[in-house]
Amino acid sequence: MDFQEYVEKFENMTCILSVEKLPDGGYGDIRIVAGNKAYISSIEDPQHISASSMLSNKFIPNCLYEKYIPKDLNFEASCYSCAIEKKIMHTYIHPERYDFWIHMVMMPLHSDTPGIEYCTYSQELTKQGNADMMANTSAETASAVIKTCIKLRSTDNFRKTMDEIICDIRDLCGADQCCILLADFKERTCSVLAEAIYDTTRTKNMEYYLNNDFFPIVESWKKTIAGSSCLIVQSEKDMQVLKERNPIWHDSLISADVNSIVLFPLKHNNETLGYIWAVNFDTSNTSCIKDTLELSTYFIASEIANYQLLKKLEIMSSIDLLTGIYNRNAMNNRIFRLTSGKEPAPDSFGIIFADLNGLKQKNDEEGHVEGDKLLKGAAAILKDTFPECEIYRAGGDEFMIIAVDVDEEVLNARVEKLRLDSEDPNNISFALGLYFDGEGADIRLAMRTADERMYSDKKRYYAKFPERKRK
Repeated sequence: MDFQEYVEKFENMTCILSVEKLPDGGYGDIRIVAGNKAYISSIEDPQHISASSMLSNKFIPNCLYEKYIPKDLNFEASCYSCAIEKKIMHTYIHPERYDFWIHMVMMPLHSDTPGIEYCTYSQELTKQGNADMMANTSAETASAVIKTCIKLRSTDNFRKTMDEIICDIRDLCGADQCCILLADFKERTCSVLAEAIYDTTRTKNMEYYLNNDFFPIVESWKKTIAGSSCLIVQSEKDMQVLKERNPIWHDSLISADVNSIVLFPLKHNNETLGYIWAVNFDTSNTSCIKDTLELSTYFIASEIANYQLLKKLEIMSSIDLLTGIYNRNAMNNRIFRLTSGKEPAPDSFGIIFADLNGLKQKNDEEGHVEGDKLLKGAAAILKDTFPECEIYRAGGDEFMIIAVDVDEEVLNARVEKLRLDSEDPNNISFALGLYFDGEGADIRLAMRTADERMYSDKKRYYAKFPERKRK
């Protein structure tokens, strides 16, 4: 066949690819045999949408594809599926290395050349994504993605739903393990959001690997994906590529008996929120797995971003930003839940009011910056003294502690030590009031009593140290 004559019959950007078929069923070199004028223009024309992404500005027939784009295991897998397995390949993707979307169609061709198989590769490039194109997928993929979307949008328990979704994905992939890992690249931390394991007797839980040495591996994944939309390792040859790109991660996978992995970044508004992966998956179903995850991760990432935003808003509405402890709004909500019966009253609890002595003088004499330091120091002392308790900043210089199921004698001892420490003029000073209830009575009565005792302690304090009384 005259490939050049054949490819010129296409209007859209099209080339002919050859794939070397190895005796063991694998593949060798992948070459661009011929390209039509539109395709060659995408390589050679400096004004073309793709020009800045190509590795060469001169097209030479029958060259290795890596001459024009970086080595891409996903692209190679598609070439293999189409040219050797004779499957029609169709996808719509936005690889990270490009600033455009790719609508790709590959069609298998008949070959008379021993050991070489061929396929066409046609593409359309656009700057903006097209929702219709993203939705143009197989019935199997669409069903799985719709199921995921319905679960995401019909739940009031985010984590439980993510557990269900990761189980569905593990089943779809036929994998030993699937996991969603969240990553905070500013704080350099990561955490497991959801995980599904087929056999826990042979596959370790992801928490086993999460230590100080693991985040650098997570950080290395972007470079390992190498600008593609994902990473798919499904053969020994792919494993060798992974070893070259990321030897440390490769060795850790081998030590965990991983022989195949599909890894997708979870991105929202160009920010990577984490990753989703499946290990030891069904490699006979790679194409469907890739298409399903490619679309599912779009919705999963969006839902994670919404969840994280709501958590941040919740924190902002309940945390005192200066001291890092709960604020008055959180205190009122907690009291409401207890008094309204939305939460059962604890069997025993203690209420402690702690009023910070000397804040006004500090603000007047040294300025509010020093006053803020005093407040932060006071909160730190209370957190250290009552580590298992709920600590609230009830007002400007007033704190409230709710101690649930803490022994009365323990609380009395802590309060007395804090009161004694407060009499030293070099220490941060509190006026303190404690009320303990061992029968789960009215928490509002406990608060009033503790508040009254705190004001009595303040009078005692200033009677003993009149020179420290606020002016």
